Amino acid sequence: MVGQRNDSKMQGLATPGDSTLHLILASHSPRRRELLHGLGLDFEVRVIPGIDESYPDGLPPAEIPCFIARKKAEAHRPGMKENELIITADTVVVLDNGILEKPRDRDDAICMLHRLSGRTHEVVTAVVITAPYRQSAFSVTSEVDFATLTDEEIRYYVDAFQPYDKAGAYGIQEWIGYIGVQAIRGSFYNVMGLPVQRLYRELKKFSGDGR
Repeated sequence: MVGQRNDSKMQGLATPGDSTLHLILASHSPRRRELLHGLGLDFEVRVIPGIDESYPDGLPPAEIPCFIARKKAEAHRPGMKENELIITADTVVVLDNGILEKPRDRDDAICMLHRLSGRTHEVVTAVVITAPYRQSAFSVTSEVDFATLTDEEIRYYVDAFQPYDKAGAYGIQEWIGYIGVQAIRGSFYNVMGLPVQRLYRELKKFSGDGR
């Protein structure tokens, strides 16, 4: 398990008894850390390696990220303290009613980007918020229109940015997003991996609700 503290300053997440909730981001994604940091919340990063992210055959693509995010949350439950609130998340790229996961290697990344080129796909991020006394989950979907990409552009991006830790083999905040994304319908930050506007609202509910 890896822990890391964030030094942001905004307070305001509290239990009904006014004791401050200790916020945990259970993710090794630097993009999720950056986005949560942008909300101005104090949080700690806590990672458990080797969590099983498999899912049942036949599960609809839009339900897969929530299924996996719940599995991540359950892996953290045994070590939770009473005042902790844990955020887990998972993101998938949906195309042709199937999902594009993280690419296995260079050839797989190139293949994925060729499939996305000139087409519209969906990005679904699910977030699970877990406290000792309750759990809530939500998902957000964004549509992304890609321009037609040349083979040279695709190979340059894969070789220069090595997007092997990203669903669908791309990061919208990187070069490929600058030159390839024609339009987005929905949250940009959701495509990055964390729908922070919705998350902020859900965290405020946790702060104000009773057990």
